[in-house]
Amino acid sequence: MNSETNSSAIALIAKTQSLIASGDIVAAEAALVELADEQGDNALLVVLEQLPAKDMLAVLREYDNSKESVINLLVTPAQFARAVVIEKQYKDLSRTHLRGMMNAVIFREDADPVEFLTHIGDLEGGAEALADYFSEKWSRIEAFAWTGLFDAVEDDGRMLSENALFASTHVRPKLDEDEVADQDWMQMAWTLRYKCPDLFVEMLLVLRAKARAHEQGLMEEEDASDDDEKIETSATDRGKITQAAIDPDEESAI
Repeated sequence: MNSETNSSAIALIAKTQSLIASGDIVAAEAALVELADEQGDNALLVVLEQLPAKDMLAVLREYDNSKESVINLLVTPAQFARAVVIEKQYKDLSRTHLRGMMNAVIFREDADPVEFLTHIGDLEGGAEALADYFSEKWSRIEAFAWTGLFDAVEDDGRMLSENALFASTHVRPKLDEDEVADQDWMQMAWTLRYKCPDLFVEMLLVLRAKARAHEQGLMEEEDASDDDEKIETSATDRGKITQAAIDPDEESAI
């Protein structure tokens, strides 16, 4: 990278970070898109490589499925993984933004979902992020682990042991991938179980722990203690950042 290109990239990063800090995600994304339009995707890739994970996340998590985002199309598996594992700092208990951006990027047309999932799993907090993604589907994921199908089963308190879980990931699938190609949680679970089996088991063990904590009221106590810091996301509009309780020193690019 020559000095002129580097200076231009640094200037755009500073502009993008300033817009994000002010809450104007639309303008921040527009600045990045303008660069791609004027100088090509490679120029944008140079900037994305230097953009801190927290700022990349701010743009990615405001995904709007009514339009195609050049950022979603170009973000690399490594960059995306770093953003995913810090998403929890937004304290969005609905996980709507997490699921939206993961579906949009991992199942984009040219992507290899396994590559993205592997990068996420390789990072500390990766299995937890995946568990958060499936947080509303815990019983269906348990059924899938037990039977190979997503049909809800009667909850009799039984769960596969960790050893049985590992064994189950090597059983022939009862569903073809085409049958679950919804670019959503079913396809994500199928891909994890049959193509990233170790990560699937790790994710499910974390998901179980979260479910138990919730049932015992521990999650509510933790959430209540964080009320002063929790970021309300229910009224977040597309294009307006939901400010996060993220360490300001996290991966500074400049």
